[in-house]
Amino acid sequence: MTNHITLLGDAQLFRRIRLVFADVSRPVAIYVAVAGFVSTGLAAALAVGGVRLGPVAAVVPLAIVAAVTEWRGRIDLRVPRADLWVSISLFPSVFAAVLFGPLAGMAVFGASAVGCSMPIAGRITYLFSRSVVGAAAGAAAMGVFALLPSGPGEVLVAATLAATVAEVADTALTSTVFLLRGLGRWSEAVRGLLPVVVASVPFYGPVVAVLVLAYRDVSPWTLPLFFVPALAAQRWFLMYQAQSRLAADLGEANAQLKAANLSFAKGLIATLDARDQYTAGHSAAVAIYARDIAERMQLGEDQAALAHLCGLVHDIGKIGLPAGLLEKPGALTLDERREMQRHAEIGARILANVDSYAEIAAIVRHHHERVDGQGYPDGFSEEQIPALSRIIAVADAYNAMTSDRPYRDAMPSRVARLRLAQAVESQFDTAVVAAFEAILAGANEDYRSGRGAEFQLLPASLSEVPQLEVSVSA
Repeated sequence: MTNHITLLGDAQLFRRIRLVFADVSRPVAIYVAVAGFVSTGLAAALAVGGVRLGPVAAVVPLAIVAAVTEWRGRIDLRVPRADLWVSISLFPSVFAAVLFGPLAGMAVFGASAVGCSMPIAGRITYLFSRSVVGAAAGAAAMGVFALLPSGPGEVLVAATLAATVAEVADTALTSTVFLLRGLGRWSEAVRGLLPVVVASVPFYGPVVAVLVLAYRDVSPWTLPLFFVPALAAQRWFLMYQAQSRLAADLGEANAQLKAANLSFAKGLIATLDARDQYTAGHSAAVAIYARDIAERMQLGEDQAALAHLCGLVHDIGKIGLPAGLLEKPGALTLDERREMQRHAEIGARILANVDSYAEIAAIVRHHHERVDGQGYPDGFSEEQIPALSRIIAVADAYNAMTSDRPYRDAMPSRVARLRLAQAVESQFDTAVVAAFEAILAGANEDYRSGRGAEFQLLPASLSEVPQLEVSVSA
């Protein structure tokens, strides 16, 4: 009867274990079994070998602190498809491993699994992994003390080595679980964890060493006086590291977005230039001139980059003009000229449909306004016209004058510059023309005429670019 009850209890226990691990994949289950076997074997071997746990009155509070700080002191990391984090629970765990040895390190490291916000199967995995990490950290410190005197310098060496071993082992085991769960490559998890955890080692070594010396050489009662500020300092440090990494990621994302914007703009103007060979390179030249003018006027790096992008797409509305109008070799009639003027509105309408291009659409819409209010499409004047629109107007007019057209040859740079000067305060902004004149006065002839490698932003053979049919409602 007793055997029957025992067997029934075992069966229920195994059923509960199966339920806990029901959603765990076979590779993870094997990992848990191996980690569990290793951690329990290590604990047994250490106990049999005479390694002490340490004072229960100190180890138990440290275990509680580790659990609480794992729960409340985690810093999430930005790793795709995964929930990875670092926590300040490593601090009391490393302290226990250095002060009391590997068995205490296992107990305190393992206790942190209680505080983590994961399903039971995940906590068990975390418990076994962290226990192995604690044993490794404690063994590293114990090895230092076995070889060297236990003075302040040796304590610092032991604390730094234990922290390094703990960080490396924890990162390796966490990345292994990451891989076995099918969340990504092992190296992907390492890249997510390593920048923060490696930076923590210089913090752990000195602070843990000071706390160990205070506990050992002054009084165990000094621990609460220093421990709480140390935990707060470590949390701040980890937050700083995580925020620094986030800032770097955002910078990289912004750079990628800018590159994507330029690629999109180049694709649009390649379509336009494929339709009108006579304007090939015009948009690229306007973009470079606009960027340089913005820089000369000290508008800032962001505005200069925006001027360049707007210059690239300023004439994109021409792809929505009626067939034959853009390609007409001679002078336009009045009606044709009015139709041609619609390209600014059409371009703005096209760009307004692109996410985050609202400001660019407005700049493109107004690049043919005049400061005297006689421009199009809205008759804006002076400060009503966006600053970058006024810049593009000057760059556009200059490149148009210094480029060959079917009905006339290109003007010399000096003549085009004279015409710009004559049109200040009526067509063009005086400050913009002055800035552009200062640039052109010190430039070489290739720059003044829009030639050279700097202006070659488009495919060499525009005839190979497929034409895009665009329908724009009135």
